[in-house]
Parts: sequence; structure tokens; C-alpha cells
Amino acid sequence: MYAIIETGGKQYRVAEGDVLTIEKIDAGEGETIDFDRVLTVVKDGEVLIGKPMVAGAKVTAKVLEHGKGKKILVFKYKAKSNYRRRQGHRQPFTKVVIEKIHA
Repeated sequence: MYAIIETGGKQYRVAEGDVLTIEKIDAGEGETIDFDRVLTVVKDGEVLIGKPMVAGAKVTAKVLEHGKGKKILVFKYKAKSNYRRRQGHRQPFTKVVIEKIHA
């Protein structure tokens, strides 16, 4: 059994026991959260496709930790004008484990 959920503007294929790194959400470590934006559920070969969401379906997950991703460098440069700007960015994330898919 698996489901396709939407969170943080992205879509994820999840099954029970999966550990995901998603965009940061406002929940403390150890808290349980529900994803109610479920697009598709596949259960024993039966496919439920939402229009746009599957009615009554939700995915329960537990927050493991919060953190920051790898640093990326943003570099602006204009030739022949001595213009250079360097900036770093680390995207915050939340790591969750999928506990249950309700469909």
C-alpha cells in the first residue's frame, strides 16, 4: 500500500515506514502530523485517484528532526564591470517517518 501526498509544493510517493525529508513545517520534534492533501492511494491493486484530492484519506507521520540542507553558493557576475556578489544558502528541512495511511 502506498500513497502520493503533496506538501511544501512538492509531491511524494510514501509507504508506511518511509523516512522523508520535506520542506520545513511548523511542528516540534516527536509530534504527530497529518497530511490531508492525498492525491492517490494504491491499496491491494485498487487505485483511488482524487479529483484533485482523495476524499477522507490522510497520511499520519511523526516528526523526527529539523535541520538545514547542504550549502549552495549563489554567485552573480557581470563581465567587464567588476561586479561580483557571492551569497550562500542552506534550505531548512523536516525529516518525518510515515506511520499510517488512512484510506
